[in-house]
Formats: sequence, C-alpha cells, structure tokens
Amino acid sequence: MSSHVVSDDQVTSGLDRRSELREFLRSRRARLRPEDVDLPSYGRRRVPGLRREELAQLAGVSYAYYARLEQGYGGTMSAEVLDAVARALRLTEEERGHLIRLAQPDRQATTQTVPAPQRLRPTVQHLLDALGVPAYAVGRRMDILGWNRLAAVVFGDWAQLPPEERNVARLTFLSPEARSRFADPEQVAMRVAGVLRMNAGKSPDDAHFSSLIQELSQKSEEFRRLWARHDVSCGIVGETVRMRHPLVGEFDLVHEPMTLPGGAPMRLMTYSVEPGSRSEEALRMLASWEMEPLR
Repeated sequence: MSSHVVSDDQVTSGLDRRSELREFLRSRRARLRPEDVDLPSYGRRRVPGLRREELAQLAGVSYAYYARLEQGYGGTMSAEVLDAVARALRLTEEERGHLIRLAQPDRQATTQTVPAPQRLRPTVQHLLDALGVPAYAVGRRMDILGWNRLAAVVFGDWAQLPPEERNVARLTFLSPEARSRFADPEQVAMRVAGVLRMNAGKSPDDAHFSSLIQELSQKSEEFRRLWARHDVSCGIVGETVRMRHPLVGEFDLVHEPMTLPGGAPMRLMTYSVEPGSRSEEALRMLASWEMEPLR
C-alpha cells in the first residue's frame, strides 16, 4: 500500500453539515414504502421510498416545515420535531443521534479545523500488553494508536506501516493484505463505513477527516458505493467476525468494543473466543508462534 501523507495545504474544509443532513434524510426516506407505514400508495413513483409530504404527514408537521429540514436548515427545529421525524423515519438510536448532530450541532463546540493528534496513554498500552486476547486502541479518526502482540499476529504487523497508514478505514478499503485476513471483507467494509460516517458526523469540522474521506472516495469504488448509502453505526457489540489466517485458517473472534474515559474519544477494541472451541485452539496456536517484538 502506498504511503499517503496529508499536508496542511492539502487538507480540505470540514464536512458540509447541510449537505450531509439533506442526503441522510433522503436516504432514510428512500428506505420506506407507503405500505411499511400503513399509508395508501397512489400513482407511479419516480424515486423509491416515501414522498416528502407523506413523511411530513407521519411526523405531524407541515410539508413546508419538513421540506426546510430536508434542505439542511435544522437549526431552528425543536427537539420535539426532530424526535417526531426520527420516529416517522423509523431511525435507530444511532441514526437519531446522527440526525440531531447534523441538524443542531453544538454551538459551544470548538471551531478548530485541525484537532491535535491523539496520543495513547502509557497505562493503556500496558493494559493492551496484559490482555490475553487480540486488542488495539483507535482514536476518533479510526487511527490505530496502539496494539498488543496478538493483534499484530491476527490482523497484520502494523509496526511495518508508516504511522499515517495505521488507520482502520484506510486499511479496510485500500490494503488487499489487511482485507485478506477476513473471511467476509465486504461485511467488514460495510461496518467500517458506517462507523466512519458516524464519527465524521461527530466531528464535521475536522478537516483531516474530510481529507481521509476524499482519499477513500478517489481510490475505492467500494467505499464510494457504501458511503453513498449514508448508513451510520457505532459497531455491533458481541458481533462474531470470521478471520482467515495464513497459518491456522478460518476461526471466529467475538468483537467487544469499549470506550476509554478521559480526553478525546478513544475506543479499546478487544476480540475474544468461545472457550473450548476450535477458534480458541487457533488463537492459542497463534499466541505460541515465536516472533520478534513488534514495536
């Protein structure tokens, strides 16, 4: 994978909240059919999903009011209206939070477009090293900030990559070697795109976030397709991920993400195995594999 360093003069402006809000609402409206929400269907539809007036009716607001929201003007909307729209669209809790962040960004939030880089506390690295399962820590931009020996054995030797390439999204969409470690890389890519969309919505003024999205859009057709879906996700707790390792073949890991307290958002990603399973034996074999220290 070629190195890509984003210099300050290459950094684009942050995400356009108004455009993000407009496209998100349209994508969620397109998922619903009149029969899904007990509405009669009249005439042929040029585009899939509910019409604006139908969604406004379900939410109990005027067409003009909802149209203004879908045009990206959510700053004057009340929390009650946004909740009504979320219910009408049948949004998940994650999607509802995404809608509110786009419609009514925190006016107290910093206007700094290039937040300071995140650093891993030494105590977190000590915790990673002490865990008996693959684990790593990621920052708000999905940068891999630290990992343990088992994570390197299972997912690949990140120490061999330049720091700017140690990013979950970049590896998922731009590294064939990283993708080859998963039995279903397309499913992993879908999850990663959803997490990236949610994180970007939380930091729309982060210009480096925008540059990452721009890079992925330019280099990966798969990313462009998944990004256009406007799905959001914080990852699925307890999700089983099937790995494909060159030494032990396929085995299953159970993903358990945890938010670390203190400072900027950071998550600890741990992967366990079912006791007594073949996956546990595969992980034990990998743990006993002799290798040089990776950092």
